[in-house]
Amino acid sequence: MTPGTSPVRLYDTKAQALRDFVPLDPSNVTVYVCGPTVQSGPHIGHLRGALSFDILRRWLAHRFGRVTFVRNVTDIDDKVLANATDVEPWWALAYRMELEFSKAYAAIGIAPPTYEPRATASIPQMQELIARLVEAGHAYAANGDVYFDVRSWSAYGTLTRQSLDAMESAADADPRGKRDPRDFALWKGVKPGEPESAAWASPWGPGRPGWHIECSAMARRYLGPEFDIHGGGLDLRFPHHENELAQSTAAGDPFARYWVHNGLVTIGDQKMSKSLGNFLLAEDVLRERDPLVVRYALAAAHYRSSLDISASSFDEAEIALERIRTFLERAVRTLQDDSRDLRLAAVAPERFAAAMDDDLGVPQALAVLHETVRAGNTALDVGDHHAMTTAFADVAIMTGLLGIDPLDPAWGSAPTRADASALDALVQSLIAQRADARAVKDWAAADRIRDAVAAAGITLEDTNDATHWSIHGR
Repeated sequence: MTPGTSPVRLYDTKAQALRDFVPLDPSNVTVYVCGPTVQSGPHIGHLRGALSFDILRRWLAHRFGRVTFVRNVTDIDDKVLANATDVEPWWALAYRMELEFSKAYAAIGIAPPTYEPRATASIPQMQELIARLVEAGHAYAANGDVYFDVRSWSAYGTLTRQSLDAMESAADADPRGKRDPRDFALWKGVKPGEPESAAWASPWGPGRPGWHIECSAMARRYLGPEFDIHGGGLDLRFPHHENELAQSTAAGDPFARYWVHNGLVTIGDQKMSKSLGNFLLAEDVLRERDPLVVRYALAAAHYRSSLDISASSFDEAEIALERIRTFLERAVRTLQDDSRDLRLAAVAPERFAAAMDDDLGVPQALAVLHETVRAGNTALDVGDHHAMTTAFADVAIMTGLLGIDPLDPAWGSAPTRADASALDALVQSLIAQRADARAVKDWAAADRIRDAVAAAGITLEDTNDATHWSIHGR
């Protein structure tokens, strides 16, 4: 952890309290996040969840150094089989949708995980875990299926603090062989009509894994029997995460030390979901909006809060980013080559760090960022070079840590050297013509040039010694 800093605190949904984050190995924080079930393409809710943990990962890396980050792909599931066709088998559909998720994640700057295991690549590890549960008396086979015996595990329900008798029946498998309707499937025997390619040999007969056992086995395989953080959307707490916790701990694994859940995206205060048909496809939103704007809009609310998304959410994000961009561009023109060194040498401002340490307080961190932008603009206006330099360095590291630096070439906003040179020559010619018109007080001609430049998406900024230009939205 960075010396001399306050502890990172995270809200642990199992403890239902803020806890100081103390990793098992301070030199390597371990995180497992439930990734997508790839039966169809991503919607904005998927992006918000993945982005929440991307920001958490960035901050933990800033504080501790190394983060081993695992996000799985559920590529075998009832929903995947249901959406497959004769033309596109389940495995082809799953791969195509996996690529759609990866494309959308990359578009808004979500870094690839350290490991991204597919469920179908860990079938032996799942079977091994199931066998341990059967041997320990916490699971039983029935008619080719294997179920977790919830009444055999007294700690069942501790994640969501529910009593067993108050829980709904598990609807993840045919109840034909269940001892209790709440028992959930660890292994699903092959059923009539299911493709042969979706079945694997096992001690209990051919079949495929249940959803919950997949994540327990993959988390153990890639991070070990105990790891730091298990993350996912709030809607996964029950039954998915409750069942993961039960089966892993019943098998003797300590499992996750902290449980972190992000809030959901809503449309008109109603949860966004594919089952309700009220979702915004990521592809559609990214076609209409700048990906950086989408990232800012989805990150602006606290990760645990519900986020009611609308057109105004993106409009507000665009305005906020333009303020940041304008200041950075003004500062870079003044600093020139010195701006590169300042970016490398910067340290996160204390108030920003305190906000991020406090359960990833991005809204408060953004408030610090915008206050610094305002102070930087004021310093530029009055010629206070020291204050402007400090503000620039602070803004650069804050936007970098949040992944919202408008000048980062990763956003595709920087033209090539040849393009920039040609465009600069053209605009400088127009600026010279405008200056000539103003010199002879031909205000109409000067205004026509300025309007023509503005119509092309270029802003002119007059200073005491020169006129500078920038492109709108860059």
